[in-house]
Amino acid sequence: MTPQIPGYLLSFESFVRPVTTIIALGLIWLGAARMPTPAKSRYATAGVLSAVLVGWLAVAQYLGEAATTGTTLPIVLSGLLIPPTVAAIGLWRSESIAGLVSAIPLHWLVAAQVYRVAGGIVLVLWADGRMPWQFALPAGIGDVATASAAVAVAALLARNAIGAHRATYAWCLFGVADIVVATIMGALTSPAAAHLLALETPNVLIASYPLVMHPFYGVPLGLMLHGLVLWRLRRGSAATGRLAVA
Repeated sequence: MTPQIPGYLLSFESFVRPVTTIIALGLIWLGAARMPTPAKSRYATAGVLSAVLVGWLAVAQYLGEAATTGTTLPIVLSGLLIPPTVAAIGLWRSESIAGLVSAIPLHWLVAAQVYRVAGGIVLVLWADGRMPWQFALPAGIGDVATASAAVAVAALLARNAIGAHRATYAWCLFGVADIVVATIMGALTSPAAAHLLALETPNVLIASYPLVMHPFYGVPLGLMLHGLVLWRLRRGSAATGRLAVA
């Protein structure tokens, strides 16, 4: 089944991807500028991470454009899960990457997910009769809520307000749950083995270019950012505990 791609969706996606990439690159270089290591070392780390990010975008773009008639569910799930897994391994194995992430102000890591307001495009597609509500409503509302809450939580962290870390934990859990629910509903409404909902109006757009770039690029980036925030919170709690013991 070949879906009809509305022109406004192509224009929207061509704007969202560069903005999202600029946000991610900004975090990388902000961390590099604040690392307490020699300039050559920290900027080399930032350069490598930037190249990996741009390379990932290029691969996602290639796979997405190849999805002229819809991408199979295993490919979509691979694009969703492989990048966060690689990022987690890099953070665990590389002290320089861990040092760069530690140097990024926590409130900026949270605020970066304001880009997820772009997920509201699925609500527009639903209103336009191009996407089933079973997917569009939870995915679109969840993304817009996550993006909006990111601004509020980041402001609490920037002011070091009481309860800011608890609010950040809650925001992370909500944001990850939103991704999980959207992924499940995407599978249940798309033409594949798990297709149980929206049988008369299947969700063909989510596995076709350009919307397939969300599970290939935008959603994995969101998972990475949530993981980095949780890692930072846990690391900060461990450091506070050591100080208390001392």
